[in-house]
Amino acid sequence: MSDTQTTVEPVRMGRKATQPLLIVNDLVKTFGNGVKAVDGVSFTISPGETVGLVGESGCGKSTTAKLLLRTLDPDSGEVKFGGQDLLGMRGRALRRLRSRFQIVPQNPQTSLNPRLPVRSSIEFNLRAHGVPKPERVERIAEVLEQVGLPGAYGDRFPHELSGGQLQRAAIARAISTRPELVICDEAVSALDKSIQAQILNLLAEFQKELGMAYLFISHDLSVVEHISDQVLVMYLGRIVEDGTGSQLWNRPGHPYTEALLSAAPGAERERIVLVGDPPSPANPPSGCTFHTRCPIAIEACSTKRPLLKPTAGGSHAACIRTTDLQQP
Repeated sequence: MSDTQTTVEPVRMGRKATQPLLIVNDLVKTFGNGVKAVDGVSFTISPGETVGLVGESGCGKSTTAKLLLRTLDPDSGEVKFGGQDLLGMRGRALRRLRSRFQIVPQNPQTSLNPRLPVRSSIEFNLRAHGVPKPERVERIAEVLEQVGLPGAYGDRFPHELSGGQLQRAAIARAISTRPELVICDEAVSALDKSIQAQILNLLAEFQKELGMAYLFISHDLSVVEHISDQVLVMYLGRIVEDGTGSQLWNRPGHPYTEALLSAAPGAERERIVLVGDPPSPANPPSGCTFHTRCPIAIEACSTKRPLLKPTAGGSHAACIRTTDLQQP
């Protein structure tokens, strides 16, 4: 499929169900150098729902994904997938469950072996998850067609594909096991806008046809707002706001969310320039960790750690200025 098609506006993906597919409760990860990369993160994802996770580089988004994928073990917390205790699983039980959740990484090269043709990379994933050999051939042809790649592209090596084609091949690999949840970790950030729209629409089609849920990780809140049913805003390892895309876009409840929105491409709002770089996760500020950069901080912000509470705009924010002091 050509990567030069007309840009198509991405549609909102999900359709929320009643019982959560993924439950994450108070997840914590601290590295040996004292960096608390994930600090009490909690959220749920329902079948067929898209949850966006957004924040600056280094805020803990990708570490959260690695904890869910069990490529890292958390210090504490709870993760349940389909009602099963994901963190308590080991060995064969974990391998069986992993076929039900997959990842589309920012760099397709990390999931596609550069020494193997695309077909072999997809087959390796299927074989690892116990798909019988006779079924693998049909499944590879099926997923290549689903992502819009001619069957002959399965015989090409990654370096023979364009950026958009590479990401399609990575998506084909991810959906080959027919997962219930796909983690998209900056899956479109390296693509130009027209190809971004194509990939986002492709993911939306799979969600509609196959009922997949997505955790969509990005630093671009404008992209996340368009495709997500729920959005989580992360700062220095913590969720500082959650709500629907429209709630955050129309009336953000946290000053960090407002700053991210003001920096989004095409944003028609006054630009909010944050002072300084994010503090070191190894030595975070006391109280609200955002108070050292916050344009509306007061003295209490340096001592009180705010919890997520309802805002006037309908979201939940961890900010005493927009919840404790301004609730009607």
